[in-house]
Amino acid sequence: MAVRARQDRPSADAAHARASVDLEGREEDVARYNPHRDGQAIPSVIARLAAGEPVVQLGIRNARTPEIVRMASGAGYDLVWIDLEHSSMSVDCAAQLAAATTDLGMISWVRVPEREYGVIGRLLDCGANGIISPKIETADEARDAVAACRFPPLGQRSAIGILPQYGYVKMPAAELTRRANDDVVLQLLIESRKGIDNIDAIAAVAGVDILGIGTNDLTADFGCPGEVRRPDVIDACRAVAEAARRHGKLAVIGGVADAGHWQELLDMGFAPLVFAGIDTDLIAAALDRRAADWRARLAV
Repeated sequence: MAVRARQDRPSADAAHARASVDLEGREEDVARYNPHRDGQAIPSVIARLAAGEPVVQLGIRNARTPEIVRMASGAGYDLVWIDLEHSSMSVDCAAQLAAATTDLGMISWVRVPEREYGVIGRLLDCGANGIISPKIETADEARDAVAACRFPPLGQRSAIGILPQYGYVKMPAAELTRRANDDVVLQLLIESRKGIDNIDAIAAVAGVDILGIGTNDLTADFGCPGEVRRPDVIDACRAVAEAARRHGKLAVIGGVADAGHWQELLDMGFAPLVFAGIDTDLIAAALDRRAADWRARLAV
């Protein structure tokens, strides 16, 4: 039996016309990849934090697919940070996660392993918006991190023609350099007594945006693992906050679970960057709760 052609099917010419890309910016039916189609800037975490607006972030250490980024977006997270320091994750995997955040209008930072400055340019080229450089102890180490993150004349990052953060849109080299240097965020982690001793010189380095304290490593280096309220640890935190303020940087801190202590640190001058959790801890806690719940049910 012959099959009748559908009368409502558009002609090939009409379909092609409707799907054509309008290079002059007129309305089109087909969505093309360009996360910044209207030229809007990448959301500024620095501006939000400087204004005292909380920014909620999720750490990614275990997950390997962009589904975790979509879940974070749906849950209302503003930022994901991808942990290459304490995981076996590849650079390629980190790049895929970072690219997904761009598509969803979120921000991604990557914590790189200690002193591995060579990987920084690759991560930024593939979509990351910022770098977290751990265990910085001297101004020279801070300058090395800056050099890896910034294009000349501010640093030594290798030139590239197009970037996913700007929708792979070709733009003049000078404009790309300026925008990337403005948009990339560099956070230095201060995690040792030596770093605290040198904090003023570190904070004075141009190109550093955020001074972060990792309390787990800092308290371990101070010989009091987990004791975040010890007087010498509090003094170290205050030194970082004051150095950041003197040199026009932001200070943030992680590893603080107590709400009262968190408020004290905000009052001290730390910005409200909220470390809401990391996927390994969240999964482990959820598994524990679910198993305990079922054991309780079955015991009834």
